[in-house]
Amino acid sequence: MTTSTTTAMRTDPLTEPALTRAGAARLDVIDLLRGLVIILMVLDHARDYFHAEAFLYDPVDPARSNLAVFGTRWITHLCAPTFVFLSGVSAYLQRANGKTPTSLSRFLLTRGLWLVFLEITLVSLGFNFGPVLFMQVIWAIGASMVLLAALTWAPPAVVGALGAVIIIGHPALAGVDAADFGSWGLLWGFMMELTLIPGLGFVAYPLLPWAGVMFLGYGLGGLFLKAPQERRRTVLFVALGMLAAFAVLRGFNVYGDPVPWSIQASPERTAMSFMNLFKYPPSLLYVLATLGVSLMLSLPLEHLKGLPARVLLAFGRTPLFTYVLHIYVLHLGALAIAAATGFDPSILINFVVDPSRTVKAGWGFGLPMVYLLWALTIAALYPLSAWFAGVKRRRRDWWLSYL
Repeated sequence: MTTSTTTAMRTDPLTEPALTRAGAARLDVIDLLRGLVIILMVLDHARDYFHAEAFLYDPVDPARSNLAVFGTRWITHLCAPTFVFLSGVSAYLQRANGKTPTSLSRFLLTRGLWLVFLEITLVSLGFNFGPVLFMQVIWAIGASMVLLAALTWAPPAVVGALGAVIIIGHPALAGVDAADFGSWGLLWGFMMELTLIPGLGFVAYPLLPWAGVMFLGYGLGGLFLKAPQERRRTVLFVALGMLAAFAVLRGFNVYGDPVPWSIQASPERTAMSFMNLFKYPPSLLYVLATLGVSLMLSLPLEHLKGLPARVLLAFGRTPLFTYVLHIYVLHLGALAIAAATGFDPSILINFVVDPSRTVKAGWGFGLPMVYLLWALTIAALYPLSAWFAGVKRRRRDWWLSYL
């Protein structure tokens, strides 16, 4: 074997197993699934920045959308629940790999606070290129970690059961409004509703329902340590159970989502109505459908080889790095393309606060161009994520667990 071949094998994530900070082997299936949803997340944000119709209507509105736009938006619904769920699984795996409840609690508290800080600074700035608090999935993961830090002494099954109770029970509180609490309404909003923060921004991801998803991941983390064949059977059972529960509850419009489906003018619009699930906050049916699909996707991902696996592993082993990086790549790319095509780039500054300026200017492209720009963004991100995955694979520095 030549020296160059040996060197290539040492740097290939498929031939050299990656380790956690504690020295335990990483589970490729988790990194592959996380990498897949990162790629889908980039698609979602590419649509926000580049699609001409992004702010003309809700892309999952069955009355106004079409199957291509609806499908593009719906598949990206997998991202946030999977990120949050796998964060809970990862916390469980740290416990299983030897962290004491005290050390795990300390890590979850400090990393959670770090993520919240990043959300309100670097991430919000990247999305908006102007002052705004834009509290999305990174905030939800960080704040949920802070809550989980208080539960590390409880058995994982108890934490998972608490998560299930939150996921199942919080839709029953949908009729409660923040205004009902007077001066305490903002706190209720942070916990339960999509909420405006006057003069500052808004909370797109209310904490409690997302914390329930993380707690559920923590409670189910043990199934990923089972022998491969048993793990696949269990994951399949859980995924099918989620999807079956979704189908029954949604079919009868019984419970679990504030917007019931209805017969529309055509079969495809009826299908869109059936699958139009509430995300802000995530309804029970939204969580069942998205996590059910994600867990199903994890089964074939285990067998992925070659370049597709390398790409997913590179992204899945550097989720925070890639997340922050993609925001700036997309936003700077949008500014550059706007300038090159005769638009005033300032329409993409303070973008989150006032997207109407892009609509008035006629900014954006058709969906095929959005997909092309998405693919080019993935191609630009991959070398950087692969490089950082290599850094994390070679080094055990404590601070790398915060990136």
